[in-house]
Amino acid sequence: MKLGLQMGYWSAGPPAGAEELILEAEKLGFDSAFTAEAYGSDALTPLAWYGAKTTRIRLGTAIMQLSARTPTAAAMAAISMDYLSGGRFVMGIGASGPQVVEGWYGQPYPKPLKRTREYVDVVRKVIEREGPVSYSGEFYQLPYPGGLGLGKALKSTVHPLRRDIPICLAAEGPKNVALAAEIADGWFPFWFSPKNDEFYRKALQEGFSKRTDGRDPAAFEVICSVPVVINDDIEKAADAIRPMMALYIGGMGAKNMNFHAEVFVRMGYERECDLIQEAFLSGRKEEAMALIPMAMIEDVALIGPLAKVRDELDRWRETSITTLVTGGSVASIRQIAELVLG
Repeated sequence: MKLGLQMGYWSAGPPAGAEELILEAEKLGFDSAFTAEAYGSDALTPLAWYGAKTTRIRLGTAIMQLSARTPTAAAMAAISMDYLSGGRFVMGIGASGPQVVEGWYGQPYPKPLKRTREYVDVVRKVIEREGPVSYSGEFYQLPYPGGLGLGKALKSTVHPLRRDIPICLAAEGPKNVALAAEIADGWFPFWFSPKNDEFYRKALQEGFSKRTDGRDPAAFEVICSVPVVINDDIEKAADAIRPMMALYIGGMGAKNMNFHAEVFVRMGYERECDLIQEAFLSGRKEEAMALIPMAMIEDVALIGPLAKVRDELDRWRETSITTLVTGGSVASIRQIAELVLG
């Protein structure tokens, strides 16, 4: 199992100590580092900054939101980042959710599976650079068929450093996971639990069976963000996870459409999710956090004393995960590196 560093997205401002953290991760042998975006900081600008400070660690976006950029703009960014980093870029993309897509980007949120498939098609055409890019899809048309009628199929002026820049999809539902296995080079799970590993393996296998591009399924990456909090007081460790869980289960989506809550429902926590959502959406955030049981946290995170985390790490190693991604302080990532990498 490889290790990845989750840099995430900014809160009120740039995170303190980010440069020291990523330099230490590279020194410790972390394979990769990832940034994110929601509706504040973007994923690419901080990643370029971090990349300028490092020499070996892979640099990924987890994730770039589809609606933030046209597929050609995303491909341009990928080509640029890959050159600037010396071939270290990993392009993580995802559809996000309707609240962000419609509320922040002012775009509709129909058929995310079809839209993702078309998006990846166009990105690959740009990066492969086999000719001028033309595309006639439901969501993306190149050249644009309307307007002044002067659109022209174009080919990137830049010859990519790599024509096979890895593309990884963020996905939570089984159909989305299968799509990642079919068309992408990797998958970003979110709120993954080892007890659901067989469920995800079946979805991945369904996607692999539909591949037509010749890419080897054995090279497919499963890059999973896993909260790790090492603390002799297990309740304090759990409390460090509860605010994020309450936000995603309760507030990152509408009551009738929250993909993160659906992950926990599939684990058997439907009643808990209903209560957490009701409290969070009513403004009772402290109550929402208190409603998250310890078992629910331990299903998706490694928390508690060092010996407990070490013992529980074995069940994560047995899953489909190829890279465990986590964050924290310099001190905590040193502990994690010793546990995972030896």
